[in-house]
Parts: sequence; structure tokens; C-alpha cells
Amino acid sequence: MTEHVVEWSEPEAVAAPVIAAVTPADAADAARLVAFGLQPKLQPARDQEYAELLRRYREDPPFARLADAVAAGLGLVVLEVSPRAGMAVTAAEDSVFAVRMGDYARRASADSGDRFLHGLAHLAVAAMAFPRPEDLADDGYIGRVSVNGVDAFVRQACRRLEERAEEEGRNTDPATESPGLEAAWRIWARRSSTGATKDARRLAGSTTGIVGKAVAFLTDSGFLQRTGDDSGGTYRTTARYQLQVRDMAGSAAMAELLELGIVPVTDGTASLLPAEDTDDVELAAGAGLPFHS
Repeated sequence: MTEHVVEWSEPEAVAAPVIAAVTPADAADAARLVAFGLQPKLQPARDQEYAELLRRYREDPPFARLADAVAAGLGLVVLEVSPRAGMAVTAAEDSVFAVRMGDYARRASADSGDRFLHGLAHLAVAAMAFPRPEDLADDGYIGRVSVNGVDAFVRQACRRLEERAEEEGRNTDPATESPGLEAAWRIWARRSSTGATKDARRLAGSTTGIVGKAVAFLTDSGFLQRTGDDSGGTYRTTARYQLQVRDMAGSAAMAELLELGIVPVTDGTASLLPAEDTDDVELAAGAGLPFHS
């Protein structure tokens, strides 16, 4: 009888996937990309290094995760990384890069009572630039606004809110610190549109002066581009601004302003038309204005 000897052998070891170690150069490149993202006026098409880092982000997942981690460590939220917007980031509330409404208002005006007006101006610019949800959803959409058009938009909203208050028998005069558009409209409506100079120059504390500061800030931040001097200054939106407004579109104040049914034309002029069937719209309770308080 023949014995069969079974030989046992160790199973072949499965090679573990090789994970490339993150090098200091990789970390530097990721930080460099985030730094590019913090320069909102810089266009990838005009900077070869920026464009190359964007390409690497899209094609190299480990590098993308590293760049996202660098951004998160700085308190930044990555909204989009693309050739059209670059590395578009926004600051979380606790980030050192956060723009707070109080700080902005103090830089724009010595009058602390103007805080609501500056917030309302920014809110109105966003609402006029992207009045419909489909405008925000369309990457190719370009919003257009003007300083005088934004002021006219807010003043018509003021009239709509005043009419509603009178119809409901509410003749109260909210304090400046009260939240929401219902308080802000009274403050805006009382303020002069241009000021009282002999030549009707735009005063810094006038409502068009406040809107002018708002759009100048947005232009310096890479969110708007100036296109002309008509109507107090005309502007077009950028991809970065569209992303920012998408991020704030769910705010109560934004919804409240849009629900008033005042639909601006899209060429940035001051012609406004009230929408129909908006009498049953309720004011949002505790609606806040944009920017971290």
C-alpha cells in the first residue's frame, strides 16, 4: 500500500496596498492651495500654479483630503473646487477668517446703530442678484445689481412691510436691537437716500452710501465685479458669490425678504414690480440678518 504524503505549505502572504506617506512638500502644496482660495480675486486661469494645484486636487484623492483637512483646521468650509470658482471657501463662525457683521459695520461707520442697515444692504444685494432658486442652481447664471436699484428694492420692501403692519393694526416702533426685517424697515425708511448736501452727493450714512459700502466690500472680496457707473454703480456677480449665497439661502431673513414678492428686473435697474397673491405671507419669527453677530 502506497502512502501519500501531503505536504503543507504556508499560504502566500497578500501584499498590503502601499500607501504613499504624506510628505512635507504635499502638506505645503495643500496649504498653498488653501492660501490661493483665500485670495478671492485671483483667477485660476491667470495663475499657472493655482491651476495646477486645482488639477491635482481633482485627480489626486489623497491630496484632496489633505487640502480639505488643512482648510478644516483653519475653520474654513470648502464650498467648491473647480476651474470656474477656484478653491471657494467660506469661514465657519469660530474661524479667525470669519467676517462678523459688528466688525464690518464698525469699519464702515462709527455709528453702531447702522449695524442693521449694513446687514440689510447685504441681504438685499443677495436677494436682487439671485431672486429665484433656479438662478442659484444654474452655474452659468450671472446676477446684476446697481446701488440705486438695491436701495429702491429695500424701500419698496419697507413700504410693503409698513402696509402689512397697518393692515394688521400693529403700529409699534421696534427698537434698533430687535431682530428681523420688521424692525429694520423702519430704520431704513427714515434714513435719507442720498443725504442733504447741496450737490446731492452720496453721504456715507445715507442708504445709497450704505449700499455703496456693501457692494465695495463684496467687490474687494471677489464676490462682485464692477461693470459701470450708472445708477450709482453697476455690478455683476461672480461664481464665488453664487456659492456664498447658496450657503446663506436658507436663512430666515433671506426667505422673508424674497417672500415679500418684490421681484427686481435682472438688468440691475431700479424698476421693481410687486408680485401677485403675496398677502398671506407671514413674517419669519426671529429672522436674523446675514453675517455672524
